[in-house]
Amino acid sequence: KSVAVSPCGRRVVWTDTEGGIRAMNLPLLGSTQKPVILTFPKTNEKDEPLLGVEAGLTFSPSGRYVAIEHNARNQFRIISIADLGNPDDSSIVIKRIAQATPDRFNSISPFWGQAPVDFQVEKLLETSNNPPVATTLYFLSDRDVILTGNASPWGTRAPSPFFDKKTSVYALPLVSYQDELEVDPVEEIYRGSYVGGGALELMGEKMTSWTVALETTETTETNSTVDAGEDDTLINSSRTPDIEISFGPDNDNLSLARRAYGISEIPPDNYLFLHQLKDDPSFIMAKPLPPSGYLVSIFSIGDFPDNKMSERPINFPTLSLQSLGVSTNREYLYFTYSGKTKVVTNDATGLVSNFVGDPTFSKSIVDTDRWAATVWPKLEYQQMYADAWRMLRDYYYTADMGKIDWPTIYSRYLPLVARCGRREELDDVLKQMAAELSALHVFVYGGEYNDPLHGSLALTQLNEVASLGAVLERSAEWGGYVVKEIPESDPDFGLLDGKMVYSPLSDRTLKISGQAGLLSGDVIVAVNGESVMNVPDIHMLLRGMSGRSVRLDVLRVNSKSSFTFNRKRRMKNETGGSISSEPIIAVPISAEAASNLRYASWEWKTRELAKRLAKEKSFTVGYMHLRSMSGAEGEDAFVRGLYPDYNKQALIVDVRHNHGGNIDSWLLDSLQRKAWSFWQGRATNITNGGLGWDEQFAFRGHIVVLIDEKTSSDGEGFSRGMSELGLGKLVGVRTWGGGIWLSSDNHLVDGGIATAPEIGTYNNKFGWGLGIENLGVQPDVEVDNNPRTTFDGRDEQMEAAIDLLKNWLEAEPMVLPIKPGPHKDMSLQKEFEACNAN
Repeated sequence: KSVAVSPCGRRVVWTDTEGGIRAMNLPLLGSTQKPVILTFPKTNEKDEPLLGVEAGLTFSPSGRYVAIEHNARNQFRIISIADLGNPDDSSIVIKRIAQATPDRFNSISPFWGQAPVDFQVEKLLETSNNPPVATTLYFLSDRDVILTGNASPWGTRAPSPFFDKKTSVYALPLVSYQDELEVDPVEEIYRGSYVGGGALELMGEKMTSWTVALETTETTETNSTVDAGEDDTLINSSRTPDIEISFGPDNDNLSLARRAYGISEIPPDNYLFLHQLKDDPSFIMAKPLPPSGYLVSIFSIGDFPDNKMSERPINFPTLSLQSLGVSTNREYLYFTYSGKTKVVTNDATGLVSNFVGDPTFSKSIVDTDRWAATVWPKLEYQQMYADAWRMLRDYYYTADMGKIDWPTIYSRYLPLVARCGRREELDDVLKQMAAELSALHVFVYGGEYNDPLHGSLALTQLNEVASLGAVLERSAEWGGYVVKEIPESDPDFGLLDGKMVYSPLSDRTLKISGQAGLLSGDVIVAVNGESVMNVPDIHMLLRGMSGRSVRLDVLRVNSKSSFTFNRKRRMKNETGGSISSEPIIAVPISAEAASNLRYASWEWKTRELAKRLAKEKSFTVGYMHLRSMSGAEGEDAFVRGLYPDYNKQALIVDVRHNHGGNIDSWLLDSLQRKAWSFWQGRATNITNGGLGWDEQFAFRGHIVVLIDEKTSSDGEGFSRGMSELGLGKLVGVRTWGGGIWLSSDNHLVDGGIATAPEIGTYNNKFGWGLGIENLGVQPDVEVDNNPRTTFDGRDEQMEAAIDLLKNWLEAEPMVLPIKPGPHKDMSLQKEFEACNAN
């Protein structure tokens, strides 16, 4: 899963898909000694799991320690430090694995660095360590829990509190055993990591003792001798060893972790990278740059003992940051912007002169234009076949591969690989091999295919066939293309997920420019002056015209002309004359946008159908269609569909054609909200737009979920959850049948993939796969849409859902609560009258 090599080059540590973390010393050149592979224990000293899956590994400068970023049992990210002993020894052992951060928040991105005072001490004592001795473990943490979004549950979409993924920089001092026993008088003044303010006012009083201490130290060093023994290797080593960290007692209560302090001068943000130069205490950070980029910032520290930091953003307006990092030996930094990689030395001089001082991003650029690789396709296909087979073996959610003899499968399809002459043919073999698993979340796609356009965006746009966003039919009788249909999306939402959805020929579009839209029955006879009958298909005249204005000559058979003289001609035409064409200017859309338009039109028509059928049955219904369970697309559709209709008697959630994602838990959580109390003011109540009920915007009616054979993955998980939680009933046909989740992270060398189902699902009722894998979700009411009636405009599944809801509401009506009656008499009139009577 991940590999880390120590900066000294003597050690390597890695993780695997079995969850293991392993390490070994790398043998020296010419050594015949077989390396010993060390397997880490399953837990650290605090009994938190050391699971290699998704673990991050970072060596200390001299390779003695490994900082392991991993999940605690509660899923929060924590950092543990493993002591592997000195790398100059021939052996490698695990001495301790101490937990360095608590599990009450996330701690990520550890970096072995130094406190600002360490740089000053080295400067004053004129010492230089190679590599610099790490005295501080820096990391990012979100322990400052601060509400960054909505702070109130009130609002028309039941807003929830939002906590952004902002992190702050924290520092964990690494104290040696010797430092805990005694204070070195030479460095006592500088023991504080960040000294400043009034702290150095004591310097004068300590100067005398400091001088005496230095003289004593020099005398001791002159008269001392060194025993020749097991420490010879360390003394003669050209590398400065890591300090021997004092972790505290084995059974302590996180005393090591609670040494950490925050760097308050660096404001919280969504940081992605944390680094410190080897000769300067400044920090290099990376964070998102809205709307979609990333920004490198340098936080510089003032002259000692000033601890104030100033941020200097480094931005190249015409370039986009893609990646940045540090070399294994910590000698170099690299920055990749828009495909150009800059390499600078990991010091202040290299950063300032070749990065900060290079506004044109032209210095120290790696010449990748001349890189070339010789590839023998047939051999590469064999490698990719072996890699795909191996990663399916290593990533599949169960180690026994479902009792399949996986080595036999490898041998069965290997002869076909030698016959592959193209990448597409290798895909065919990979599909056959992977299909032996009989798992639904196995997909083969991507990779390097022959591209006649050579990846050129200009050529792609030039050859892309644009669309007029309408259904057209060639007609020799009319001498053009008859408009059969102009799809219309929801008129209340001009934007869907931030994108305009429109037909270039609709009245909603053309009236903006003062033109009248076309209607079904109108005829297009020419494009940019070229008769449409001169080419086999009208779209040949629209190639490369997406987003560009075109002139269309049209016959307005059914639509109204925008030209007065044509309207007069139309009146004459009613007596038998011909119709003259008139020009309009339209802007064709891409094929992808046209497909989205047709889908959006179907959604709008289906919503209107549900509303109409429910009205005929005398009840109210809300309707939403979820194309996927993927991020904004699914979440936006859910919010658009639920909250405006939260007070309806029934709700139809349509997940037909849903191609999955991972947001089912959020949808199910929202639909499980229950109304338990109601509000009423003097004038407002639950029927006239008042506050309604608590929990706010809880849906109180009955719910039906529409499913079909194309409802897949998380669409199936959502459907199963609706049924198992008793939230609704299912109508339609059995779903796709994919109940094992995947991450799609087992890529091949050319970027292609044969995905491995990696995460099994289960519960006590259905066992593995939730009764979904290879089976699909069975509906409560099974109804299939007949292709013929569907083409004619009927939706039998929708009709069945409406009938089900009608009967359900008759048996269990959705009614408003009965008011408690008159308010309590709070006056004292009766008591007053009784007193007077006495």
